Amino acid sequence: MHIEFLVEEPSAEAALQNLVPKNCADGITFDIHAYRSKTDLLSKLPKRLKGYGNFLPPDWRILVLVDEDREDCQALKEKLDQAARDAGLVTKSMAQNDSRFQVLNRIAIEELEAWFFGDVKAIHQAYERVSPSLATKSAYRDPDAIKGGTWEAME
Repeated sequence: MHIEFLVEEPSAEAALQNLVPKNCADGITFDIHAYRSKTDLLSKLPKRLKGYGNFLPPDWRILVLVDEDREDCQALKEKLDQAARDAGLVTKSMAQNDSRFQVLNRIAIEELEAWFFGDVKAIHQAYERVSPSLATKSAYRDPDAIKGGTWEAME
């Protein structure tokens, strides 16, 4: 199997370069295509998916990952699903009874940076000025509850 990741920014690409090999079975290959921004990805997505629709091998999957950025999640998901439908591709949402799908659209509700708060030890190793006890502070105990500017909190 091969997975094509379409992400909105280089930081998501960097994170996936580390996460994917550790979480995928042997034999799964992948490529990550980072765009300059969410706007850039969304504007180019229809043509990109149409291109995939012309040749996509049966053992390939496409995973589109975008931040929610306080946008209506249902409208954003519909926009992503519509681009896939227009390209003749089957999304996970469209697949019946977990039948074969080609595109998996995912929305990070807060921000990618919230994932990093889940591993304070790694943050401290990368950035010595970050306290190893960061996770004990009430504002950072629950990474998914950090609202409105996770990257700012990380900074």
